[in-house]
Amino acid sequence: MARAALLLLFSLAAGPAAAHGVAGGDAEWMAGASGLAVGPWLYLGAKHMVTGYDHLLFLAGVVFFLYRLRDVALYVTMFSIGHSLTLLFGVLGGLHLSPYLVDAVVGLSVVWKALDNLGAFRGLRHYDTRAAVLGFGLVHGFGLATKLQDVALSGDGLIGNILSFNLGVEIGQLIALSLILAAITLWRASPRFAGQAVAANVVLMALGFGLCFFQLGGYFIERAAA
Repeated sequence: MARAALLLLFSLAAGPAAAHGVAGGDAEWMAGASGLAVGPWLYLGAKHMVTGYDHLLFLAGVVFFLYRLRDVALYVTMFSIGHSLTLLFGVLGGLHLSPYLVDAVVGLSVVWKALDNLGAFRGLRHYDTRAAVLGFGLVHGFGLATKLQDVALSGDGLIGNILSFNLGVEIGQLIALSLILAAITLWRASPRFAGQAVAANVVLMALGFGLCFFQLGGYFIERAAA
């Protein structure tokens, strides 16, 4: 089970092609869509989250050492509030940020959670993990918004469609979270979990740094080509 859980972490970061950008066919549909279409936008939102490995890595880190469902619900709610606010504000309010820089900070959010799980911040005064999850949730929401901003969306039915997309993101998050929790719960039954948990969070941290550096590389390449 430990190997399966570690494989899950690696599979969530299989490569840049699996990042949470909007796939070509989906982007074409979004650009051509006009009017309210709740069902398709719900589906696209759920698909966007389930295939967004950076979000899933962060969620895996958040719930890694949460044993009570009410704690899982609290932290996931904080994350959901954060990314919902900035997704809606970013798209509907027209706030544009560099997608490379936003996604670099998303990568750093994975690094932060791995370090937090390893106890790096114990003893810090006024340190609140819940507030940090909310704050990084805001960053993840901007990451989602930048992907939609790359598509020329019709203003006809835009508010309803973006709300549907956001609800789909929440549905996708629940589906993915259920699978992650099931894998981690089974892993915890292993007597080797305590030792392997350290290695898993080191892997998680390395993946976060990889995501960050990959996005920073894209940012500087784009700047150099401009």
